[in-house]
Amino acid sequence: MKKHIVVALAVCIAGLSSCAKKTGHVSGGASSAETGSVMLYSSLKEAQLMAIKDGFAKKYPNVRMDYYAAGTSKVATKMAAEKQSGQIACDVVWVGDPSNYITFKEQGILEQYVSPEAAHIDALYKDPENYYCGGRMIVMGFACNVNTVPAQEVPKTWNDLLKPIFKNQIVMTDPGESGTTFYAVAGLLADSRYGAAYFQKLKANGAELESGTTSTHTKVAAQAYKVCIAVDYVAQTLENDGSPIQFVYPESDLVAISSPIALIKNSANQENGKLLYDFILSEDGQKILSDNDCSPIRNDVQKAGSIAPEEIVRRAMKIDDAEIAAHSGDVLAEFDSIFK
Repeated sequence: MKKHIVVALAVCIAGLSSCAKKTGHVSGGASSAETGSVMLYSSLKEAQLMAIKDGFAKKYPNVRMDYYAAGTSKVATKMAAEKQSGQIACDVVWVGDPSNYITFKEQGILEQYVSPEAAHIDALYKDPENYYCGGRMIVMGFACNVNTVPAQEVPKTWNDLLKPIFKNQIVMTDPGESGTTFYAVAGLLADSRYGAAYFQKLKANGAELESGTTSTHTKVAAQAYKVCIAVDYVAQTLENDGSPIQFVYPESDLVAISSPIALIKNSANQENGKLLYDFILSEDGQKILSDNDCSPIRNDVQKAGSIAPEEIVRRAMKIDDAEIAAHSGDVLAEFDSIFK
């Protein structure tokens, strides 16, 4: 009798082991099959990437996540050079400007993937052919110095920046160096209510360019300027650290940037790339972003102090990503002709 029990237990244990191997998962969330590494190229801030890396390591302790952090244009340039050499070295790319992904897609360097986590993200921020999906929400609006801009003068629309109170007191990041600012500039230039005439007026009101997004915001915090065209999470990070700066969501025509993520075609660590992709879009991943001054893109996660994802959609300017991708060089040339 004892012998039969021992044999039965052995069969049961073997069956459970076989099942674990087939599913790739074991208790605790890690997997015997989930080993190796995964490489991410991203324009996120170092602290945000470290937070994602730490969270990913807790879920997948046997998979080493590495990353290269740089501005969108530098990431795109690095990828282009690596493609020319024969193989892009990352498994996942995550930058700010959605129009870049149309170019990546046309170049044939992205892998189609449907993440189960993408069901929680508005269709507006997902590629219909599943080559990329929004990974976080970036909102472009305004940031003011609370010591120099009275509450009643805080800008609420893009045209408010043209008021005399902001004469020679406006700064913005050079769109040639920032993917998020480039996207905002491209959207405004393409809109007949703004166009080149708007930027000519902005220039006439004394708007100046700054190299680097963080520098633009810190100069407002230091009272070198009263206001800047701002990125929500950069301004909110400074605000949370005690700087006298306030991010303002435009009442209409805010620029919503979905900062997509995508898998690289034929990458070295394709399966681990999917693990990272899923983790970024997961509730846990989005909460990590929220805790590190990023606005989540999932409809069931909201960052404290930000407006709801559906409100962002309601206020957002309609921007044609394909049009931006097709005319990116023209956008910069037109902007530079006004400001440089």
